[in-house]
Amino acid sequence: MKEDEIVFYGHRNVRCDHSRAIEITKSKYLTIRGDCILGVNADKSCCDLDVTLKKMIMEDGSVIRLQLFVQNLEVEFRSLGSSRLSLLDNQDIVIRKTNYMCPRTLSICCDKASSDIPRDVVELLRDSTTKAVLRIGIE
Repeated sequence: MKEDEIVFYGHRNVRCDHSRAIEITKSKYLTIRGDCILGVNADKSCCDLDVTLKKMIMEDGSVIRLQLFVQNLEVEFRSLGSSRLSLLDNQDIVIRKTNYMCPRTLSICCDKASSDIPRDVVELLRDSTTKAVLRIGIE
């Protein structure tokens, strides 16, 4: 299985109450309107992911396994890739429950959104010193 990891940090404005998306951003700042954002100051965006992994994500029917690690907690979810994804955005990664696609979209038809993230994980992500990892792999 091909994998890549994104390291990011929490922020005091993390809310995680969006019902259709999960986002991680390279931006260092987060307003309270960013209700799908898990974290900021990410070391990668869509365009920075491993080239081989991106090719696999951009295949119709590919199944993407995502693992979120925050301290000693782990949340796992699955989504789908598509040949219509471009993975070109240089700022963000968005994982969607829907099939909407734009350059920020990493994957579609996810089985979780930010509102589905356990609240103990969200509480940890409200601390700017919390370091988190999102591992992305193809099954």
